[in-house]
Amino acid sequence: MEQVKMENGPKIGENSLGYISGPTNPMVTPLLTDLYQFTMAYAYWKAGKHNERAVFDLYFRRNPFGGEYTVFAGLEECIKLIANFKFTEDEIAFIEASLPASCEAGFYDYLRGVDCSDVEIHAIPEGYVVFPKVPLMRVEGPVAVVQLLETPLVNLINYASLVATNAARHRFVVGKSKLLLEFGLRRAQGPDGGIGASKYCYIGGFDATSNVAAGKLFGIPMRGTHSHAFVSSFVNTDEITEKSLKSSDGSNSCEDFVSLVYAWLRKLKLSKILGGLFGETNPSELAAFISYALAFPRAFLALVDTYDVIKSGIPNFCAVALALNDLGYKAIGIRLDSGDLAYLSYQARNFFNVIEKEYGVPGFSRTSITASNDLNEETLDALNKQGHEIDAFGIGTHLVTCYAQPALGVVFKMVEISSQPRIKLSEDVSKVSIPCKKRCYRLYGKEAYSLLDIMTGEDEPAPKLGERILCRHPFIESKRAYVVPQRVEELLKCFWPGKSGKKREDLPELKTIRERCINQLDQMRADHMRRLNPTPYKVSVSAKLYDFMHFLWLSEAPVGELQ
Repeated sequence: MEQVKMENGPKIGENSLGYISGPTNPMVTPLLTDLYQFTMAYAYWKAGKHNERAVFDLYFRRNPFGGEYTVFAGLEECIKLIANFKFTEDEIAFIEASLPASCEAGFYDYLRGVDCSDVEIHAIPEGYVVFPKVPLMRVEGPVAVVQLLETPLVNLINYASLVATNAARHRFVVGKSKLLLEFGLRRAQGPDGGIGASKYCYIGGFDATSNVAAGKLFGIPMRGTHSHAFVSSFVNTDEITEKSLKSSDGSNSCEDFVSLVYAWLRKLKLSKILGGLFGETNPSELAAFISYALAFPRAFLALVDTYDVIKSGIPNFCAVALALNDLGYKAIGIRLDSGDLAYLSYQARNFFNVIEKEYGVPGFSRTSITASNDLNEETLDALNKQGHEIDAFGIGTHLVTCYAQPALGVVFKMVEISSQPRIKLSEDVSKVSIPCKKRCYRLYGKEAYSLLDIMTGEDEPAPKLGERILCRHPFIESKRAYVVPQRVEELLKCFWPGKSGKKREDLPELKTIRERCINQLDQMRADHMRRLNPTPYKVSVSAKLYDFMHFLWLSEAPVGELQ
């Protein structure tokens, strides 16, 4: 990102912690927030409270999609925002015009000096598997500044974590051996939704995207061939004027590739096994396949359901693929975009098996079969139960729109101000916040699986290996257990130290985050991961934090009086 001189401050991204580029989306600015963040900031300033040091936790209350885990994503964009958080004169003028005229001019002078140099961010590393109530981020700094960060931070984490989790769930259903392709750009909620979906689906376990912009921005592998429109744009092979094709090694040239394809199509019709499956194939489709193969002889993958998969699409593909094989090329495969995908995949694989055996074409039986057509978790699960021969899945609408659940429900709650713990109460116990500046740990058992996450007060000693610790449910008194951890992992790392002098964690490359996510999911017990009735993962607090939390709860809750 080019360094741009701002009207009222340093170059974007310049700070004592080194250069960090701005957010990917240029709309992510200090104005990407709710109006009440500015009205509160003014009220804090007016009351002389704006510099009081506050601690906020960013977390969510329940896992999405009826599951028992979530993938944390979006942290990098949050740090980019914080590193470049500075109001321009134009933005300050807009804020001044938007707030009541009674607001004092000194407040706008205050905004001119606002940045995040005195803000500390501790967070769980991006790509980790996370659970409800455990802080994903702990944000500490002057209360007015931290309050201004609330909305953009929640916005940047909410969708990113939701769609990364959705991707991980799709990966879990299909298993590790299948290719997963994200095809959601055209159905995503606008350009930002499309770009974000491609990035975070890649983190969640998808292998490639159709999104060219995301490929350029993030280095995500791209996949794509042609649509039904390309097939139907041809009438017959008379339209193909350039018919020659050099062999793979360049040693010779086939002057009439079209005739070679027709020769193979005739052979297939004479096959004792395959001949009875089809008659005259669609000439428009054959012309399209030949034309595409001439353009991309090393990357020939054909969409075979424009007219009829069995009677036209597959025979036409095989004729072109066999002609390419004669010239030393290997066709990639076919894509099915409609119909009974399980049945059609079996029929296609049978076709490929017969060709390898009857015509002695090594490896033809392993020709790839890709399926698309509005796929989701349920259809993937159903395909597994039916059995199929599909090698890759292209998934769009249900993946990127998170059709099954539109939001994660991330919240941002104050847990301490001026070193005084704060608690948010509610008649709905799930909405009661856990007070204090906290440390968070993941405790592992003998089988290397994580047993639970535990939150402790900032000043409590860390859990020790082999030493028994009492872990309590935050709200239910009878739910408690002793744990003897075989490994202890502290979850919150310093990603923005402010003026604390702490070492800042580096922001890893996207591939590293993806690998981290895959490793994290591998460390999860299968019963936590299953689609139906997964076992809840335990999130607990230390005995000391439990006692203090309930003491504060009783202290803050009003006592009724009966007349």
